[in-house]
Amino acid sequence: MLERVERGETLTVTRSGRAVAELRPLPARGLRAEALLDRWRALPGLDPRKLREDLDVILDARA
Repeated sequence: MLERVERGETLTVTRSGRAVAELRPLPARGLRAEALLDRWRALPGLDPRKLREDLDVILDARA
């Protein structure tokens, strides 16, 4: 049962056909501020002109 819960499944525990408990995965823990900053620093740079060009292609209102 725990392997199924670890994979994300929620299980209802019954006694004589009556639900008495629920086994579910715990919510994911949030990242610490330091870890978030490290990830942010590792992101590639952003070219605003290239971003605008990409958005114009994707959201072309003329189509």
